[in-house]
Amino acid sequence: MRALNVPEAGAAPVVSDLPIPQVADGTVLVRVVAAALNAVDNALASGMMAEMMPHAYPLVIGRDAAGIVEAVGAGVDHVAVGDAVIGNISLIPPIQAGTVAEYALFPAAAVTAKPAALDFVSAAALPLAGAAAHASVEAIEARAGQTVLVTGATGGVGSYAVQLLAARGVTVVATGAPADADRLTALGATTVVDHTAATPIADQVAATCPDGVDALIDLVSYSPDGLALSAVRKGGRVASTLGAADEQTLAGAGLTGANVMAAPVREIVGPLAAQAAAGTLKIDVTTVLPLDRAAEGLATIAAGAARGKIAVRIGD
Repeated sequence: MRALNVPEAGAAPVVSDLPIPQVADGTVLVRVVAAALNAVDNALASGMMAEMMPHAYPLVIGRDAAGIVEAVGAGVDHVAVGDAVIGNISLIPPIQAGTVAEYALFPAAAVTAKPAALDFVSAAALPLAGAAAHASVEAIEARAGQTVLVTGATGGVGSYAVQLLAARGVTVVATGAPADADRLTALGATTVVDHTAATPIADQVAATCPDGVDALIDLVSYSPDGLALSAVRKGGRVASTLGAADEQTLAGAGLTGANVMAAPVREIVGPLAAQAAAGTLKIDVTTVLPLDRAAEGLATIAAGAARGKIAVRIGD
């Protein structure tokens, strides 16, 4: 099979032929129609995570995909050969398997049926980012009448988080460049704060929310120093997808919070896919690349230029 992979440590990603994964108990082999790229894929491809999680080579890039079931292992009874499905490969070391390939092997728990009304490209862009957004919204206990600041709203996770919050009746303040304002407003943001401006985000938020927002979902900061904590009122909550929600730092600011992890299992992805199929959740795919150009998507993510989701079309 052809796959986007890192052939050895320190090498650049290439598309080359690799063996098709072999189905095992509790797994599902899928002929991939489309895959999606996430920030973690760039981290894996660049070697940034090699010390944190052991890698095995060749390392296939990609966590998310949608396609047709080719084979199922023993103990799998919720999907069958020929079914259209959505899947995710979790980060279990040593990391080697991936989805930007003609075939991908998924753990059965992370495979869900694809609604007929949802196309393969859109479906592939849902699992990891959608589950991360869901976890973030749950972590801050978002409810109607609150105001929530989302930093990093223009990316894949942010696009979903804005929508999930708005659907709960939350007033959403989202960060983005001026060129992103219309897109974020269309997704459900009430106010868009310019993260490219010289004025700090917290100061811009204070202009429209003088009492502070009720909660913060941060999708861009790797340390607590990057969190716009002064924008959050005392007693508010903070969720970080990148480990920045340091308990001591938050407590010093009179806040509570959590570092969230996505769980793209079918119990989470299934309902999100149903919402997308019904038209109540937009899957914001902004770029679709062929397999031969998939590495360009990684470069876009590395440059911080990704808007919405980047997908890779692989099969039919």
